[in-house]
Amino acid sequence: MELYKENQLKIYNSLNKSKENFKPITEGYVGMYVCGPTVYSNAHLGNVRTFMFFDVVYRYLLHLGYKVRYVRNITDAGHLENDADEGEDRIAKKARLEEIEPMEVVQRYTVDFHNVLKNYNFLPPSIEPTATGHIVEQIEMIKEIIEKGFAYEVNGSVYFDVLAYNKSNHYGILSGRKVEDLIHNTRALDGQSDKKNPQDFALWKKAEERHIMRWPSPWSDGFPGWHLECSVMSTKYLGESFDIHGGGMDLKFPHHECEIAQSQTCSGVKPVNYWMHTNMLLLNSQKMAKSTGNFILPNEILSGKNNILPKAFSASVVRFFNMQANYRSILDFSGEALEASEKGHAKLMEAITFLDKIEADKASTFDVKKWKKACYDAMNDDFNTPILISHLFEAVKVINQIKEHKAGLTNADLEEFKTTINAFVFDILGLMNEATQDSSEKINGVVELLIKLRKEARENKDWALSDQIRDELIELGIQLKDGKEGTTFSVN
Repeated sequence: MELYKENQLKIYNSLNKSKENFKPITEGYVGMYVCGPTVYSNAHLGNVRTFMFFDVVYRYLLHLGYKVRYVRNITDAGHLENDADEGEDRIAKKARLEEIEPMEVVQRYTVDFHNVLKNYNFLPPSIEPTATGHIVEQIEMIKEIIEKGFAYEVNGSVYFDVLAYNKSNHYGILSGRKVEDLIHNTRALDGQSDKKNPQDFALWKKAEERHIMRWPSPWSDGFPGWHLECSVMSTKYLGESFDIHGGGMDLKFPHHECEIAQSQTCSGVKPVNYWMHTNMLLLNSQKMAKSTGNFILPNEILSGKNNILPKAFSASVVRFFNMQANYRSILDFSGEALEASEKGHAKLMEAITFLDKIEADKASTFDVKKWKKACYDAMNDDFNTPILISHLFEAVKVINQIKEHKAGLTNADLEEFKTTINAFVFDILGLMNEATQDSSEKINGVVELLIKLRKEARENKDWALSDQIRDELIELGIQLKDGKEGTTFSVN
């Protein structure tokens, strides 16, 4: 039986501002969409915190036995410098400043983004669509919104009419904002804008003459609004209604609010059942942001080449640090906090490494089933990783007691204990045991050295030594294979 049938997952739904029992639209299947990066610069650690949390969500849903379609987009066009639909496209601006093609900018930072996620042990999403790959679909959605009477065209640009939509729907349903307040708090139009009202947002922008990122449309040569791509791609790959939509808290308004308005206009139904938002990551108690220069890049942490941290830290330690706080809480990143996480991570991995050496006892002194249930209860409670980690350290305490012969587990309990702790630490949290990795690298180095010595022995016609090296490696479970390009090995 799939684990999801015996585990009732609760999710904090930003739409209703409460924890709700998770019930997917189709039993056994989950559709999840997460807003991906705008690839005009390197993703900083604050950005990565959001993707890291949803990597854990994805991992846990898979662990429970759900078939998950996880869609995370790449914004490679249409994201203007501010939310008032003014300024340049961020990618086009970067291209102009660096005197390169916009798609060179896109390629450079998409590759960097993927490298970061690989270094930090992320699972790839099921689908990773791009805005530029869905221009046709975005134009078709704009046509439909215009036909429904909720958009208008002015001088080649198309805008969503928020006031018209709000007459029969609720613009602000996610963020809790009221259109009346938005009008009151927005400066009057200066006559240079094409919008009817300040709160209206762009569906299509006419490209200026120098704007290189442009596509033909019924209204002008231009480019889509930033909010539109997510409505189009989530609908295309997950349907008009799907289960989970995630992103950073900063996207709740206006981005996600606009998504709801666009999607609901076209389908007439609620597009998402569960909205999830991660909170911000601080750096030394200040908001992490590129605009202020108060940020650190994920790969700078691994290399130690930065002016913020006292030394380099591993990707697994950074993951562990992130999971020690609830995703809806503000998390303060600092050298001191990372060093504390490194110590805790080392204790956890040391205990897990020793676990393989433990032999079964006649009786159990620890209730494994109760502990296992507590681990699942933590994750079922809106993915509460800090509570899960506290239960993992309860397991560390038990392992250390067994090491000192002060506790024991029967064979059945020991196997369940091992399976459970490995599942939560490696499969769900996505942590890595660097000690094991280091050992593997050292073993590989030793085998390569023996292959080199065997090669020299064969060149010197010392067949006895050559055969001895080969045979003794076979006894250790290491098989050598001689080929035209040299000798390789495999571990049996």
